[in-house]
Amino acid sequence: MQFDPHRSNPSGILPSEITPQALFEQRRTLIKAAGIAAASLWLPTTAQAAQTLEFQKTAYGKEETLTALQDVTNYNNYYEFGTGKEDPAREAVLFKPTPWTIKIEGAVKQAKTIGIEQLMKLAPLEERIYRMRCVEGWSMVIPWIGLPLKALIDWAQPTGNAKYIEFVSYNDPRHMPGARMPILDWPYVEGLRMDEAMQPLTILAVGLYGKVLPNQNGAPVRLVVPWKYGFKGAKAISTIRFVEQMPTTTWMRASPREYGFYANVNPQVDHPRWTQSSEKRIGAGLFAGRVKTKLFNGYEEVASLYAGMDLKKNF
Repeated sequence: MQFDPHRSNPSGILPSEITPQALFEQRRTLIKAAGIAAASLWLPTTAQAAQTLEFQKTAYGKEETLTALQDVTNYNNYYEFGTGKEDPAREAVLFKPTPWTIKIEGAVKQAKTIGIEQLMKLAPLEERIYRMRCVEGWSMVIPWIGLPLKALIDWAQPTGNAKYIEFVSYNDPRHMPGARMPILDWPYVEGLRMDEAMQPLTILAVGLYGKVLPNQNGAPVRLVVPWKYGFKGAKAISTIRFVEQMPTTTWMRASPREYGFYANVNPQVDHPRWTQSSEKRIGAGLFAGRVKTKLFNGYEEVASLYAGMDLKKNF
């Protein structure tokens, strides 16, 4: 039926049957609030999110000023739950990170799986306060809790053919609204060279601020490589694969001109759309100035890993 502009009420609905706009908006707000409240009653991670971890404090980053927990948990890049910075905290509430196992595949003596509980017993958990920088030009200082990735590598027993490690994030379009959209080529894939993975700074994080990881920060386990840009931090890792050839990572596939395999923080290599020479510390205040970006994010101890490499070409 065509719309008739001369007909005053083309829908046929009586004025008395139309809900006033103010009442409609109020009802929608109440329904939304009720939905959130109902979800919180059975939220599987509520108890887990409050779980305190036993860990050892270390000297890593003790001189740094921590970013507030509110900012760390509400300003996130996690495209499986949406492209907005506030989306993950809202959309990840029903994600269930327990029980959890990680598949170990590829160039290893034997393919196997490891549960999150077993993973956390491979080495003592430590607090590492790391500066984390996003390629978009913002940064945070986060007190991660985790274990060296090397502990898992030793347990996995890779063969001599293993030159790289590929990390695959969990992908479930049913509970991850962003994964239902062609934002990226799912599942999310990242990778490291074996020597980068074995470097003591590289950790598998299972918590922050003394408690287990919130869903929006990559629960139950994520990769943290502090001298690289943040997109190297694969979240909700479900598969770790030891491979001989350099893996094509998600952002390399999405935009090879903008995102290289190494993702090393290098202030001399600008992103095609913005400078990388400075950064804004999240939570530092409205009038706080930008901070000069340091090579390798200031972690100079990793420089030997790239001796002789062109860090402008291998970005």
